[in-house]
Amino acid sequence: MIFKMFTELWYLWALVIIVFFYSLFKPKIKGYLGEKAIAVILSRLDSEKYKIINDIMIEVNGKTSQIDHVIVSNYGIFVIETKNYKGWILGEERSEYWTQVIYKRKERLYNPIRQNYGHIQALKGILEAYSNVVFIPIVVFSVNSNLKIKTTSEVVYSVNLLKTIKKYNQEIISNKEKDEIFSKIVALNIVDKDSKKKHISDIRQNIIEKNVQVSHDVCPRCNGQLLKRKGKNGEFKGCSNFPKCRFTA
Repeated sequence: MIFKMFTELWYLWALVIIVFFYSLFKPKIKGYLGEKAIAVILSRLDSEKYKIINDIMIEVNGKTSQIDHVIVSNYGIFVIETKNYKGWILGEERSEYWTQVIYKRKERLYNPIRQNYGHIQALKGILEAYSNVVFIPIVVFSVNSNLKIKTTSEVVYSVNLLKTIKKYNQEIISNKEKDEIFSKIVALNIVDKDSKKKHISDIRQNIIEKNVQVSHDVCPRCNGQLLKRKGKNGEFKGCSNFPKCRFTA
C-alpha cells in the first residue's frame, strides 16, 4: 500500500516537472519542431537541382546571423525563415513588428520579412564573388496560423512551400557555381555551441536596448523622435522622420 502511494506520488511529481519544463521551453520546442517539419518537406526536392542546408550560422563583420534553411539551386539561392505560430498573424511589408492574435491575447513578433532581409545581407557578405546570384527570400508559417498580412514578398503556408520554390524555374547558376557556393556556405557554418549561445544573447540585448529607446521616445533606427499617432488599429508611436524612416512601436 505504502509502495503504491509512493509510486503514484513519484509519477505525479514527474508529471509536474515535465509540464514545468515544457512550459519553460515551449517556444524553443515549437521552433525546433517547426524547423524540422520544414526540413522534411524540403528533403522532397530533387537533390541534383537543390542543395539544402538546415540551421546554419554565419559571421560577417563581427555579426552573426542564424538562418533556418538555405537552398542553393540552379534557379537561385532560397533563404527560408520558418515561423511555427498559431492564431491570426497581422502585419505589413514595411512594419517593424507583426502581431499574433489568439482570442483576446496579442503578442508582437519581429517582422520576419525584415529578419530574412538581414540573413540575405549576411549571405551576400560571404558570397561577394558571385555577383550574378539571385536571392529568393521566403517566410513560411505553419497551417495552424491564419495569415492576414499585406505584402508582396513570399509569405506562405508550409503546405505551399514546394510549389512556391518550384515556380522559380529559370536556370541562372551553373552546376559548378552551385557546388562552389554550397561548399563555401557549409565551410563557414559555425557549429560551436558557445557561439550560438552568444548569438541568442546578443539578440536579447539588442531587444532590451531598443525597448529602452522606445520608452524614452527615441527611434532605435535613426534616433529621431517618436510621436504618438492614431491608426486604424489604435494609438502607436511613429518616427518623426517618416516617410524616410518608417519605424513604429
